[in-house]
Amino acid sequence: MQTEQILDITRQAMRVAVLLAAPLLLFGLVVGVLMNVLQAVTQITETTLAVVPKMAAMLLALIIFSPWMLDLLMDFTTTLFESIPSMIR
Repeated sequence: MQTEQILDITRQAMRVAVLLAAPLLLFGLVVGVLMNVLQAVTQITETTLAVVPKMAAMLLALIIFSPWMLDLLMDFTTTLFESIPSMIR
């Protein structure tokens, strides 16, 4: 296996990891900022008020984006398995 192949596989894996995490993190970020603004306006300092909506938003994002995430992961895995014979040579 060549160094270029290893770097290419690593680059693809990092890209897939970022794409898989992005929707969940973005939903959590948006809801977290909104909840912090709400807490600052109302001067409520309850920690569960910030955590529970973020978890719910991330769960909603997981439900919404799971088909796309599964397709992305399956495409990467299929491509990786199909490239094994060329890596051995």
